[in-house]
Amino acid sequence: MENKLFKTNINCDSCKAKVTNTLNELVGEDNWTVDTTTPIKLLTIDNEAVSASTISEALSKIGYSAIAI
Repeated sequence: MENKLFKTNINCDSCKAKVTNTLNELVGEDNWTVDTTTPIKLLTIDNEAVSASTISEALSKIGYSAIAI
């Protein structure tokens, strides 16, 4: 299984809390992580069933960007 990687603007724990429900519903709990220590705020998704565009659109609706890399 190949992970999907995204450059995001999820900067802190508060931001993570705001995206948690959306990402859990979309890709499943424990199928995503955000590394806020990297310059690009790397979001890693481990779910092949959901497209990169669907993930980007869902995060955009709640005020966050996710650009597939």
